[in-house]
Amino acid sequence: MRLPKKGDEIDIEQTCIMVDKFLEAGFTYFDTAWAYNGSEEAMRKALIERHPRESYTVATKLAAWIKCETREDAMKQFETSLERSGAGYFDYYLLHNLGEHRTKFYDDFDMWSFVKEKKAEGLIRHIGISFHDKAEVLEPILQAHPEIEFVQLQINYADWESPRIQSRLCYELCRKYDKPVVIMEPVKGGLLANPPKQVADIFKEADPEASCASWAVRFAADLPGVLAVLSGMSNVEQMEDNLSFMKDFEGLTPEQRVTLDKARAAMEAIPIVPCTTCNYCAKVCPMNVGISGTFNAFNTLTVYNNMDKAKGDLDFQVNSRGKAKAIECIKCGACMEVCPQHLEIPDLLEKAAAALKIE
Repeated sequence: MRLPKKGDEIDIEQTCIMVDKFLEAGFTYFDTAWAYNGSEEAMRKALIERHPRESYTVATKLAAWIKCETREDAMKQFETSLERSGAGYFDYYLLHNLGEHRTKFYDDFDMWSFVKEKKAEGLIRHIGISFHDKAEVLEPILQAHPEIEFVQLQINYADWESPRIQSRLCYELCRKYDKPVVIMEPVKGGLLANPPKQVADIFKEADPEASCASWAVRFAADLPGVLAVLSGMSNVEQMEDNLSFMKDFEGLTPEQRVTLDKARAAMEAIPIVPCTTCNYCAKVCPMNVGISGTFNAFNTLTVYNNMDKAKGDLDFQVNSRGKAKAIECIKCGACMEVCPQHLEIPDLLEKAAAALKIE
């Protein structure tokens, strides 16, 4: 997702250097997806055409909820991925981004039987899913589909106890069902490389030489049952930083775990809108305002002071889903009557709209 760029194009030359350093350090897991623009082709050029196929493993993903009207449309993504990557087969193949409205596409198109067929043909070695939703949604999927061999989850110290992302609860479910976990977003899309000052100060006091990103990656890598921790690196320097602390990683010390607990407590102490994304408010809003999505974007801005990321959250969680903007709230109060957190939603939407410069 975050490969180096030259203008609008992926920088293959720099990607080749990063691939070589990664392999030389003894690492083997490469993650891409049909939906990551240009990434599968970059994998072919930087990895597959340059190194023996048995020296690495490849993971890619099928997104049946993107531009698919039929089962055939979804199946074509698999063939496209094979063609783009030149991998010959996929060591790890994931049904991409289950949760919310998206799981229905995999069920309706019966993509479960499709991936089992491809595994029987030797074109898939291991079947998995990536997941973005709550634990109560994940468990029925794991119960219904024992063919799932591993699960990719968003896990980082900032989201560990998040009521919206539920990193810990989803991770514990995978442990319960004996599913190895691939961790995505260990640095939360780069936000934890530059966390709030009060968090960064805790890390710097504990180890002045260690990057904030290294603490985030090591938190994820320390968890039992983890198959791989993914890190979207955008330049050689980021690759070298990751290799410096992961090459001989043997787990966190008790003191380091205490440091991470302190950092998470400092993060959680930052005052944010305590929305749990239950979306009871959305069901009664006469204007179809994207309430929880707006609050999530507002919270991103509050904690990380990153307007670009906050605007990205707003686009993905509100605008792209056809929800009305916060400024369209008519302050009827219906949302407040059903909110379990008893939030003053209209007033908070007004504050969010001003901070996010929603027009």
